[in-house]
Amino acid sequence: MAQLLPAGIHHSSLVMIGLLLVFAVIHSGGAALRSWAETFVGARIWRLIFASASIPSAFFLIRYFLLHRYDGIRLWNLQGTPGIIPLVWVLTAISFLFLYPATYNLLEIPAIQKPEVRLYAKGIIRISRHPQAVGQIIWCVAHQLWLGSSFMLVTCMGLIAHHLFAIWHGDRRLKARFGEAFIDLKESTSVIPFRAVLDGRQKLTFQEFLRPSQFGICIAIAFLWWAHRYIALL
Repeated sequence: MAQLLPAGIHHSSLVMIGLLLVFAVIHSGGAALRSWAETFVGARIWRLIFASASIPSAFFLIRYFLLHRYDGIRLWNLQGTPGIIPLVWVLTAISFLFLYPATYNLLEIPAIQKPEVRLYAKGIIRISRHPQAVGQIIWCVAHQLWLGSSFMLVTCMGLIAHHLFAIWHGDRRLKARFGEAFIDLKESTSVIPFRAVLDGRQKLTFQEFLRPSQFGICIAIAFLWWAHRYIALL
């Protein structure tokens, strides 16, 4: 039988939808404005403006999620099920490898180096052309299994909807910017993980995954594993 949890389902879920919408507008809107804005303020200044808006919105989104993750109706409780903890952790670790892939120049993130738009066709892009969307879906599956709350279900629906939009939006922007070069990339890759590998359009190269950013992701996963004991107390 569904169990009503202390916080109001309607209020917290609606607030979460609003926070997700704000984040989506800032994140996808900033990406859409990038080419236009860089002509006025330059690539470095626009990156700093974008980061100063997107990072706080992400912080408040994550903070609200942590405080209200059990709100609403408890749809199920699998937390005592044998094997659920390692399953959730394995899925979470995999999701991070997709969410934060080695397709970025890390020095461009704080604008130490001039940020540039590039076409990537190596590393995790061989597995999926939109690894962030894949990682977000895997993360949502893992945490929905663990939490089982209606609030988490609303959060997952919002996050997945945003990333599905980002797939369309990202392809549209890259096609407009790179034309035939992007069409060639699109034809040789897939959104669905490993589809292009299985049908012969891509071949995985292990050395492409040996990058400092991927090593940093592994450190972050280990830190989050340690920190979850304190996050659970929130």
